[in-house]
Amino acid sequence: MSDRDVVITGVGVVSPIGIGCDTYWESMLEQRSGVRELQAFDPSTSRCKIAGEILNFEPKKYIRPRKSLKVMSRDIQLGFAAADLAVTDSGLTPEQIDPEKKGVIFGTDLIYTDVDALHDAYRNCLVDGEFDFSLWGTHALANMHPLWLLKYLPNMAACHIGIFQDARGPNNSITVGDTSSLQAISEAVHVIQRGKIDVVISGGTSSQLNPTVYDFRGRGRFTHGDGDPTTFPRPFDRERDGTLHGEGAASFVLESREHALSRGATVLAHIASCSSCFEPIKPDTPPRGTAIRMGIKAALEKAGLQPSDIDHVNAHGIATVEGDRIEAEAIAELLGEIPVIAPKSYFGNLGAGGGAVEMVASVLALKKGVVPASLNYKHPDPECPVNVIHNETRLLDKKAALLLNQGREGQAVAAIITTN
Repeated sequence: MSDRDVVITGVGVVSPIGIGCDTYWESMLEQRSGVRELQAFDPSTSRCKIAGEILNFEPKKYIRPRKSLKVMSRDIQLGFAAADLAVTDSGLTPEQIDPEKKGVIFGTDLIYTDVDALHDAYRNCLVDGEFDFSLWGTHALANMHPLWLLKYLPNMAACHIGIFQDARGPNNSITVGDTSSLQAISEAVHVIQRGKIDVVISGGTSSQLNPTVYDFRGRGRFTHGDGDPTTFPRPFDRERDGTLHGEGAASFVLESREHALSRGATVLAHIASCSSCFEPIKPDTPPRGTAIRMGIKAALEKAGLQPSDIDHVNAHGIATVEGDRIEAEAIAELLGEIPVIAPKSYFGNLGAGGGAVEMVASVLALKKGVVPASLNYKHPDPECPVNVIHNETRLLDKKAALLLNQGREGQAVAAIITTN
């Protein structure tokens, strides 16, 4: 145990299954899905018509100052709110930290422009029903808000959080798809360990319900979603047929153990290790899970733990046929019959916000001594030889959880959190 150990002292979450840790946790204990018919836009021409959508989020309740809403996309709003909830949960006050020793490192996706913001600009460039690119500079921009770009820059979530929280230390944004959250948290851990700062607000945010994102990124991976929306997605289940998109954000207040103890903070968990690896994805060579295996091994080695020390794996569980098979084989090979949870079964793929929102489940499990069950796991798949916790919760047996996320381009991240 070291003074530069990084601990979690605050958690904030805005998700399809609840805003705030209490509602989020209740949904998991009651096995209440956040997947429903998509309302953000008309999905009639899309393969998938269901999503993990947040219906009760009121930006004006969380965003301060209110005028900032004019330059905040949905992604930024969700991230700002999650960060504010985390800071409140931590009890951290301005008097307890030098602003120069506080930073923000957040995971985000590329943020696509809202269709409504481009509607008039696009129509003004039509000539006989065809889009004329040469007219964009003279006919389109006059119909767009002068500050429209500020709404969609991926770094703006971290910027808005840093400004409001008066965090004058390192401010960084990680944009690597589904691994962004855990990558951001990993970077935050390393910055604190290097002694540069004492506190980092870290996590991730994304809303993948923009119609452009929905079809462009989901194409080829979406479930057909025929039937009750709450029965999708189906991670590791034999009848899985793909993922679905959602939106959400989660944030953590990370501190050096020394700083947390000096201010009398409650330590919720310790981030024992983080590991990031890469396996090139080539059209003629299917992925083998090399990066996942390397990440698991490195995370265990850095934490000084054995597979037998891990209570459960918080899996990526994307619910695609090949993705789940590859991840399950890696888990089974290196960790054996270890219990596995798949939080995406509650809300689908949240992109850059997913790893952080999923991590909340394991932080709360370690705190409360019980591991929630995965949803929609009814038909074990011999090609996914993992021990999925389902039907009912399970008492926490050990003091460590392994978190996994993988990206479409070959990234794989593993992190271990413990109770001490």
